[in-house]
Amino acid sequence: MRLPIIAALVSLGFAGAAHAASFDCAKARRADERAICADRSLDNKDVRMSVLYDVNKRTMGMGARGALMDGQQAWLNDRANCKANRACLNRAYDRRLGELERSMERIYRAGPF
Repeated sequence: MRLPIIAALVSLGFAGAAHAASFDCAKARRADERAICADRSLDNKDVRMSVLYDVNKRTMGMGARGALMDGQQAWLNDRANCKANRACLNRAYDRRLGELERSMERIYRAGPF
């Protein structure tokens, strides 16, 4: 029952994103960033990841935010190691999206929503 709420929150993020990566593609310098900007599917995953990350960050308690932020930085470092390898980037996004979705499920199960 709470999963539709998560889907609605994520879709709201997509409405404002309009096919833009979570970073400025005009300033993309690293190989992973350029590959994401050049690939619509990766770009969409990046936007979805950004929305899920932001919703997680806004809805979790203060103690958990630090761990979330540390996890995001570690993931960004892993993503950078993929360089322009799109298969590697897809796997990295799929893994992170799964982590963030599971985190959202835990937050909403705990309530009070």
